[in-house]
Amino acid sequence: MGRPDLNRRHVLGGLSGLLVAGSLGFAALGTGADALAASGRTRVRYWNLFSGGDGSNMIAMLDAFRKEHPDIAVKDSTLQWGSPFYTKLAMAAAGDRAPELGVMHMGRVAGFSPGRLLDPWDVDLLAKYGVRESDYNPALWQRGVIDGKLYALPLDIHVQLCFYRKDVLKKAGLLGDDGRMIPVTSTTEWFDVLKKAKQAQKKGLQTIGLWTNDQNFQWWFFVAFYTQLGGQWFDDARTEVLFDTDKATQVLEFFRQHVTDGYVIPGAPTGEQFINGAPFTWEGNWSVPVFSAAKLDYGATPLPPVFGRQATHAESHSFVLPHQAGRGGATNEAAHELAAYVVRHALQWAAGGHIPAYTPTLSTAAYRKLQPQNEYVSAMDHQATEPKVWFAGSTGILAQDLGPLVVSSTMGSAKPASVAQKMRNQLTKLLASKNPMDGRTAAQGGAVA
Repeated sequence: MGRPDLNRRHVLGGLSGLLVAGSLGFAALGTGADALAASGRTRVRYWNLFSGGDGSNMIAMLDAFRKEHPDIAVKDSTLQWGSPFYTKLAMAAAGDRAPELGVMHMGRVAGFSPGRLLDPWDVDLLAKYGVRESDYNPALWQRGVIDGKLYALPLDIHVQLCFYRKDVLKKAGLLGDDGRMIPVTSTTEWFDVLKKAKQAQKKGLQTIGLWTNDQNFQWWFFVAFYTQLGGQWFDDARTEVLFDTDKATQVLEFFRQHVTDGYVIPGAPTGEQFINGAPFTWEGNWSVPVFSAAKLDYGATPLPPVFGRQATHAESHSFVLPHQAGRGGATNEAAHELAAYVVRHALQWAAGGHIPAYTPTLSTAAYRKLQPQNEYVSAMDHQATEPKVWFAGSTGILAQDLGPLVVSSTMGSAKPASVAQKMRNQLTKLLASKNPMDGRTAAQGGAVA
């Protein structure tokens, strides 16, 4: 993996053993992945983008399914994370060469032309295999609903977190009686915490890692704190930009202050600094296995509600049904059964840091014992997500266009107020632009927020 930061673009970009098969090209992983369905068995082709620890956990879950369901042959294939995955999935669906089951970030669903490149889930069939809407956080379930139909079945939510070193915070008097970081409810309190932590930390280290020059992380953090301020993006009809430049400026100035006050070393490897003794780092929950493997005495909490309202950036891996002209029958039912099984047996998945979307898992004794997962599980109830438009979602156009603007403010090459206005201007352009998948604007897409 190269370094402990677990930046997905670096981790998964280094996927080894990539095999090319056919014009779309994909890598097959997992025991039994290359086995064709034997006589009398139903084959389910399953494309995902999981590698590293995620990939190992998924393989273990698939192998458990294979053992319990010998009548279903699962052929799982792992493709490169990010835009290459979505391009290949779109090509497969458009060319009637799609697998029975796929994975997609929830934020990308609205832009994937539901009804043309994605088929809706049969909720009655999901219920047959033990998965119902009542088993989910209502807001999370609705993110997968487009025009009244479920197109994405959530597997998890993965969130940005505030990781903290308990040894340093204890020395600084910043741990409560419960052994967790003291609550923070304002920017003033937050910078006071950083000041005390800096006085107690090792010299030569930054106080907090913020991924100051990474457009994806900076964008994710912006979404979180802009949501804390109650900021809006567009009206319900997706015809008017409601982006509040004053609120955006507040967030950008907040980020910039971490640099100007000397709490951040721009460009420093955030994960390595944290392992070496830096008091804080803001990272995705996928860093949990790395920090736990390093045997650190640490905790992880949702991003601090410095603007008064709890909200931390969240995305979700979800199962989708790539469009098949002849979808139905035994293979389609097997795809529903496989997805429902993985959703209901997500304790293994939680070991990688993700919060299982299937809420009955969260109340089990086994999940409550997971640390630090049990500390940030509340993020399920205050998710800060990107707007439900075709150009949003993980590695989407929205992050590519606005992320660098946030970086320019944080790093000091542009003024926060100027950047906020540029962000609004770009949002106006994006709202009027057409989705290359179907040639429709956000207002014409029919997505219900």
